[in-house]
Amino acid sequence: MTEQRPLTDTATVRPVPTLPDAQTVTEVQHYTDRLFRFRVTRPQSLRFRSGEFVMIGLMGDPDPATGRQKPLLRAYSIASPSWDDELEFYSIKVPDGPLTSRLQHIEEGDQIILRPKPVGTLVHDALLPGKRLWLFATGTGFAPFASIIRDPETYERFDEIIVTHTCREVAELTYSREMIEGLRQDELMQELLGDGLDKLRYYPTTTREESPKMGRITTLLESGEVQSDLGLPPLDPAVDRAMVCGSLEFNHDIKALLEGAGLHEGANSEPAEFVIEKAFVG
Repeated sequence: MTEQRPLTDTATVRPVPTLPDAQTVTEVQHYTDRLFRFRVTRPQSLRFRSGEFVMIGLMGDPDPATGRQKPLLRAYSIASPSWDDELEFYSIKVPDGPLTSRLQHIEEGDQIILRPKPVGTLVHDALLPGKRLWLFATGTGFAPFASIIRDPETYERFDEIIVTHTCREVAELTYSREMIEGLRQDELMQELLGDGLDKLRYYPTTTREESPKMGRITTLLESGEVQSDLGLPPLDPAVDRAMVCGSLEFNHDIKALLEGAGLHEGANSEPAEFVIEKAFVG
């Protein structure tokens, strides 16, 4: 009688293949047929400043000739604050997009590639001290601001934070609206937001579907409607600071408005009155 090897013998166990720089998906939530968010595990060694971005992705199809796979990577703002145990991302779905056409189908337990080298200009260090912080976003450009507004340092640096978020349809504002509502109901955040919870102000607009406030934020700023609605004076380089994240056209238009008001563009190496994230356009 021959001796049988146990099923747990190391000779029969094969290692489970894993992606390079792999992190595991812990949560996925779809908002519309174009937008979703997901959370992944955070590498223990990863340190980042709220507002920065990293490269994430999936492996591409094998090369027909060599069979080798190359990673499909794109820059994604980290939507979670620097103190969070996990990393959150907010993404658009592009049907024929090399990465997002695949990424939109991820589920809890799947793996993604995450290059742990955060960078970006939408950070406090790139702004001079001020009184009021404007966060101008369109579409998924709200992602870095989801990080910024959950960081206690933001409320230590500024007396007032104003989030403007412009999308085509009302449903596309769901992520930012729920984020703001959640912060206002959070007991820990209430101390930072003040008794009236008015330290964080939210100004959502739509450009296609009817909503309480319609129009491009640039148009509403030019006409003075934003300031009138919020009871604020015109932009003033002595007190106002701004961060901008959106499409190339949006970034260009907002930059012109800010510079017209006397604000100057800053960077990590030379802080000023406003900063623009250019990693996701062009």
